[in-house]
Amino acid sequence: MPIWMQTALLLAASNVFMTFAWYGHLKNLSTSPWYIAALVSWGIALFEYLLQVPANRIGAQELNLAQLKIMQEAITLAIFVPFAIFYMQQPLKLDYLWAALCILGAVYFIFRA
Repeated sequence: MPIWMQTALLLAASNVFMTFAWYGHLKNLSTSPWYIAALVSWGIALFEYLLQVPANRIGAQELNLAQLKIMQEAITLAIFVPFAIFYMQQPLKLDYLWAALCILGAVYFIFRA
C-alpha cells in the first residue's frame, strides 16, 4: 500500500476519534460538569494520538509538513461533515460545499508539482 494511502487511512481513523473527543461531549455529556467532559475527551483523544502520530511519521517519509497538514485538514472536513449531519443532527448547509472547495484548492496547490 502506498505511503500516502497508509497515512490517509490512519489520519481518517484518527479524525474519527478526534471529532468525537472534541464535539461528542456536546451531545452525550451536555448535563455533566465540564471537567467530566474534559476527562472523557482526553480518554478518547488518546486513541486519536495512537493513530495520528504513526500516520504523520509514516507520511513524513514521502510528504512534506505542509502536505501532511493539508491532507489532515481535508480528511478532518470529510469526517466532520457526516458527523455533524448524522450524529449531531445538524442541518446540511451549502457552506460545507464552499468549505470543501476551499480545502480542495489547498490540496491542489500544496500537492502540485
